[in-house]
Amino acid sequence: MTDHVLTLNQTERARTKVNLRPKDAATMMILDRSGTRPKVLMGKRHAGHKFMPGKYVFPGGRVDDGDRRMVATGAVAQICEDRLGKRCLRPGAGKARALALAAIRETFEETGLLFGSAEFGAPEAPPAGSWHDFAAQGVFPDLSAVTFVARAITPPRRPKRFDTRFFAIDASAVARRIEGVVGPDSELVDLVWVDFDEAKALDLPSITKVVIEEVEARIAAGFAPWLPVPFYWEKRGSFVREEL
Repeated sequence: MTDHVLTLNQTERARTKVNLRPKDAATMMILDRSGTRPKVLMGKRHAGHKFMPGKYVFPGGRVDDGDRRMVATGAVAQICEDRLGKRCLRPGAGKARALALAAIRETFEETGLLFGSAEFGAPEAPPAGSWHDFAAQGVFPDLSAVTFVARAITPPRRPKRFDTRFFAIDASAVARRIEGVVGPDSELVDLVWVDFDEAKALDLPSITKVVIEEVEARIAAGFAPWLPVPFYWEKRGSFVREEL
């Protein structure tokens, strides 16, 4: 699953009568700032998907139970934890930690990139599934490497709704890479490194373009941890931008 703010036309909105509670989700912007122009890694979704077919997105998806139990090195920065806890139910270190781990896990599942540290050996007793496969590579996910940069909630009356937290991580934090994850039969059929202008010219979900512009401005301002984090949600049919 990837980038979780839907854009539907008025006819589709009218068909959706149940106002679903948004599911917690997380997505990852992978940044390469080693050159003169920062770049971001974008993945193209399979054309056969019902959800955003053919769109370029960041890897991401829903938080699952394993994200609450996976061991990790480092910790989410306190300023990020505090902001992750604003305007949400049951805030706390555990929730912030699970959101960041979900972004790391989904990135692994969809791109084969393992962000973390290979200095401590394999994590013991990882949750079954993707975290078991992640740990088998001898890598601990590193929570200190991620930065919380944006949040957006799918508007009401949509068939799927997500409360998505956008994280950023530097490409240099990759500890391992599994080949063959991206291909013609995968959720992401292609990965491309593009600068921000090139990224904005791709076929993007609207919220993805907005977040790219937000992070572009954040980098221009020095990417300092105290810079505000935007929060997008809909009020009376119009998007509202707050700062966390």
